[in-house]
Amino acid sequence: MADIALVFHWTPADMDPLDLSELNEWRERARTRWEQGNGQ
Repeated sequence: MADIALVFHWTPADMDPLDLSELNEWRERARTRWEQGNGQ
């Protein structure tokens, strides 16, 4: 959840309605965006 919060600026309340599979999908999106933006 920290990855999602850092990249997308979401609060815990924003993520609370998401189920675990949705959180995993958003976490992967956050990882991909972070790597693209930081040259990795």
